[in-house]
Amino acid sequence: MKKIVEYRKLLNVTKDATLKELKTIYRNSMKENHPDKFTDEEQKKEVEAISTLTIEAYHFLVSIAPETLEKDKEEYTKTTTTSNILDFYMDNSVLYVNFLDGNKYEYFGVPKNIYIKMINAESPSRFARRHIYNTYLYRSASKLVATV
Repeated sequence: MKKIVEYRKLLNVTKDATLKELKTIYRNSMKENHPDKFTDEEQKKEVEAISTLTIEAYHFLVSIAPETLEKDKEEYTKTTTTSNILDFYMDNSVLYVNFLDGNKYEYFGVPKNIYIKMINAESPSRFARRHIYNTYLYRSASKLVATV
């Protein structure tokens, strides 16, 4: 969740920002901070770092935007209701879940105690259906491979 807050702050957007607003802010920021605009090497390196972070923030925020999630809702629902979990792990409050159908999702802000309960559950898939899938903010990690 900390990463989400930092990215929103960097792009100066709220959680209600639309894809169109994100795109406009991203483009304006890239125009302003494009490395080719600067001749001084030190300035160029500094702006390159800002540009890289801006690109990362934009792609991340687009992946969790309500419009993106709504567009992919049918596939997400099919995966979470019909496919079992292949494996899962947690890193920095992000739960990574790989499904048997090949889809991968990241869930943000999952408390450690919920993760421990999932590990100890008789059926992690059933536990996740009841306590994770429709509770926490998520994004498709399957689609990230193609965009990164």
